[in-house]
Amino acid sequence: MGAGDPVDRLIASWQRELPEALYPTSELTKRIMLLAAELNEATRRVLRDLGLTTAEFDVIVSLRRSGAPYRQKPSDLSRSLLLSSGGTSNVTNQLVRRGLVVREPDPDDGRGTQIRLTEQGRALAEQAVKANSAAHDELWAGIPADTIKQASAALRDLFRT
Repeated sequence: MGAGDPVDRLIASWQRELPEALYPTSELTKRIMLLAAELNEATRRVLRDLGLTTAEFDVIVSLRRSGAPYRQKPSDLSRSLLLSSGGTSNVTNQLVRRGLVVREPDPDDGRGTQIRLTEQGRALAEQAVKANSAAHDELWAGIPADTIKQASAALRDLFRT
């Protein structure tokens, strides 16, 4: 097979076989997709080791990120995680059973509830975030810091458009 990495070879194959299917963004898109898959797999491994689903991780991390007292209205949590209210409720029920969150009356709305991390949930959220960050950092091992900064800046520019 030819020189370069797998994406170079893929693009070269399509260039030979169906060049009209390629756009100036094709290589970048494929590289981002492959990187996202690697990052997702690293996250899945970490979460599996911690006994968390992706949805559970998202909920407890969102609550932890919100700051003390680590609670949110279910509707705000659903919106921030792009989950349906039913999906949020199902995940919350699992987390309540595991003792990681509790439902409490909403202090601002006597009819509503809020979801709050327990101490155990806060500790697990922090452990999960740290382990996930470390797993992602391992994927970048050996890449010069300047290259990472340049890539971050380039991707930031893409999100501004």
